[in-house]
Amino acid sequence: MVPHLPKCGVTSILFIKLRDGNYAIYVMDPDGSNLKNLTNNGAHDLYPVWPPDGTKIAFVSLRIGSGDIYVMNADGTKIALVSNRDGNWEIYVMDADGATQTNLTNNAAKDSIVDWQ
Repeated sequence: MVPHLPKCGVTSILFIKLRDGNYAIYVMDPDGSNLKNLTNNGAHDLYPVWPPDGTKIAFVSLRIGSGDIYVMNADGTKIALVSNRDGNWEIYVMDADGATQTNLTNNAAKDSIVDWQ
């Protein structure tokens, strides 16, 4: 059990960190322990947003080079993203390290809203 910070109820801190020339998204306990890299890849991952329920994290990544928006489970194992890499906005899912990318909406329509259920 992670202790709460007085008055704010924080149990984890989500932030970006520059390490070895690469920005990645990390989470840690309020006391600085249990540091975990959630986006361990060679591209810059920026601007993480943690919704109130704490189950997902949305962020911008330069993995494809265009600043696509990604959504991943807070445990960091799977990421959903919206990308126009083929000239049309599609929704993809992949492992957090970028492997096993699958286009979920391969059609001519613009697909652009991602949410984990």
